[in-house]
Amino acid sequence: MDLEKPPATSPGPPGPPGVAAEGCLAVAIRVPVRIVVLVLVVPVRMLWDVCVVGGRLLRDTVLRPLGRVVGWVARALFVWPWVALWRYAVLPVGTALAWLGRVLLVVPAVWLYRAVLTPLGHALVWFAGRVGAVLAWFAGGVAAVLAWFAGGIAVVLGWMYARLLTPVGHAVAALLRGIGLVLATVGGGLWTAVTWLARHLVVVPARWLHTWVLTPVARAVALLLTGLVWVVRMILLGIGAVFYWTGRLLLVLPALALWRWVLVPAGRVLAVVGREVGEALGHAWRVAGHISLAVGRFLGRLLRWTLVDPARWAYRTVLTPVGHTVRDLVLKPAAEAARSAGRTARQALAAARDFRRLLFGTPREPQLVAAPESRPAAPPEPWAGIPRETEPPGPREPVAGGTRTLGSSTTALTKD
Repeated sequence: MDLEKPPATSPGPPGPPGVAAEGCLAVAIRVPVRIVVLVLVVPVRMLWDVCVVGGRLLRDTVLRPLGRVVGWVARALFVWPWVALWRYAVLPVGTALAWLGRVLLVVPAVWLYRAVLTPLGHALVWFAGRVGAVLAWFAGGVAAVLAWFAGGIAVVLGWMYARLLTPVGHAVAALLRGIGLVLATVGGGLWTAVTWLARHLVVVPARWLHTWVLTPVARAVALLLTGLVWVVRMILLGIGAVFYWTGRLLLVLPALALWRWVLVPAGRVLAVVGREVGEALGHAWRVAGHISLAVGRFLGRLLRWTLVDPARWAYRTVLTPVGHTVRDLVLKPAAEAARSAGRTARQALAAARDFRRLLFGTPREPQLVAAPESRPAAPPEPWAGIPRETEPPGPREPVAGGTRTLGSSTTALTKD
């Protein structure tokens, strides 16, 4: 019976494009690592969330008001005194000093420049111009005299040059040319003799020495040095080859095998473990965040069910009706009684004042005393000449209380 040979490798499920397929090692490490990391990260994340909430509460309730108070105190202690010092001390003093400096320095200096220095400068310029004109006239005369004297000296020197110095110069030049010809002839002969002697005594022996002695010796020495260098090079190449193969066999090949068969697989395993640990940390941190959020919401609802809702219910169903009852049965009658007592007292005082006026009349007006002439008379008061009888009399009948409105109550507790 013919059986088909199974394929060497069974293809796995196709993964997303651009993502490398994961090995069994990563899959085997992922689940336990994530479980352990989740167990370790959940308390840390919950502690972190508690610290965050406490920090926000501390910031909103303590640090921010404290910062505002500290800022206000800092402004009160460090900014406002300097501003007040600048505004009410330095600026007025500086303005006064500027005005004083202008009055004492600038104005006198401007007056001195305009009234004294400017006329003095014009006078000095005029005097310098006149002195310059005089000096220019004197210098012109002196220059004319010197020019006439220089012209005479030039005529005398021209006659001496033409009649005396020119013939003497020609004679000296002819004598120097003859001496030069003689010296040139003698020097040429001496140079020829010295050149011939130097060629036959120095150049010819030196050329023969270079051609037949120094060149063969130099070639032999160069050939000897070349052979010596080749021998040394071959010895060094042999020693280098020995050291190269010894180091390769003892160091390079073991290190290469260690790198290829030990360190690279171990590094790959550690890389997979580190990657999975990092991904597990991120996943566990996110899951712990959801768990911490759920725990926080549960604690918040528990606090609301156990404290907030009972307190709100007690406030709405117990304290508010009791407060309204106390307001309607105690505070409002007490306030009305107090207002009635106040109105009765005011009416009694008005009746007593009217009875006093009926019995004794209005008090007499005090006469004004004339002020002495040395002092100015005070202005009369606007009500001095008005008799007291013209004032409107007080109410003789009790005034009935007006209708109470929303704004008529003076007590906060008795307002509807």
